[in-house]
Amino acid sequence: MSKTRKMSSAEFGAIWTTYHKKTMILRILEVLIEKSDEAEAKNLMSDLHRKLNKKVLEMRIMIENEGAAVPAGFTSKDIRLDSPKLFDNGFDIMFCRVLKQISMGMYVLHMTVSYREDVIDYYKQLTDLTQTYYDKFTHYLLKKDLLPHPNYGSIPKSGGYITDKSYTKGTNFFGEKRPINAIEFGMLYHSIETNVFAVQLMKAFAQCSEDNEVKKYFIKGHDLAKEILKETNEILLTDDIQPPTASGGILTGSTAAPFSEYLMLYCTYLLGGFGLGGQGFSSVFILRNDLSAKSAIFAKDTYEFTMAGAKLMMEKGWMEEPPGMDS
Repeated sequence: MSKTRKMSSAEFGAIWTTYHKKTMILRILEVLIEKSDEAEAKNLMSDLHRKLNKKVLEMRIMIENEGAAVPAGFTSKDIRLDSPKLFDNGFDIMFCRVLKQISMGMYVLHMTVSYREDVIDYYKQLTDLTQTYYDKFTHYLLKKDLLPHPNYGSIPKSGGYITDKSYTKGTNFFGEKRPINAIEFGMLYHSIETNVFAVQLMKAFAQCSEDNEVKKYFIKGHDLAKEILKETNEILLTDDIQPPTASGGILTGSTAAPFSEYLMLYCTYLLGGFGLGGQGFSSVFILRNDLSAKSAIFAKDTYEFTMAGAKLMMEKGWMEEPPGMDS
């Protein structure tokens, strides 16, 4: 990789963050691969691990070439390969798919603050890798009937424009609500799909956490995701729209943690950030005021939960300090 100048603080901060996330994903994959007894799923995850490990090694070189210390990230100390199986078949690929969703969002953000050619090219390669395996994971889950298709609706035969500002009102003069449009449904559907997974993941983490404070935090996350899921489903049902039905995967009864408390907390921290990004992005496209207000409440609750997790990591001495700015 060619370079003409040292990395800017923004570029190095992006690489530093990416290193943490990628080493976390490698560790998660190692556990999921070890416990998988389904050939196709195991091959998919093994292929991703091999290619992603190569990109992490390249990232280490980039950091070292800047004369900087390589962050600790996540290592073999953060996993227990001899622990009993925690996730049943299907949940492993669902887990990987959500991690790839988070990756895609982060790469967009990181590329907007990157200007050095080799850094931009590196994120292009990671984006291509992520999109390829996101597609593979989605195809796998659909084939196994573990992921439902979004609902179908009527296709418009002609176009038109909104001329009445009451379109944004949750109700009209007679108290009748405007039906949800297709764009709003898409945003709500994504929230449901994400929180179905989050309910199960938080349940799994709480089930095997050995730290009482951390366990309570995961239980709180489970309850929050469940509440968002419940209220979003109710919004759809009010409009006579059948919410998607997805199990979110099945957990075993194991109470032995395959991951360190820190890794589980950091993963939850990333998932919370992903949820916040989704809520913020969708708010622009949701034009019905009552739905926008509900989305804002979800975002506030998710933010407070995510920041509580960050503070908990700090209290435990687990959160690695990001690089500072030169004075």
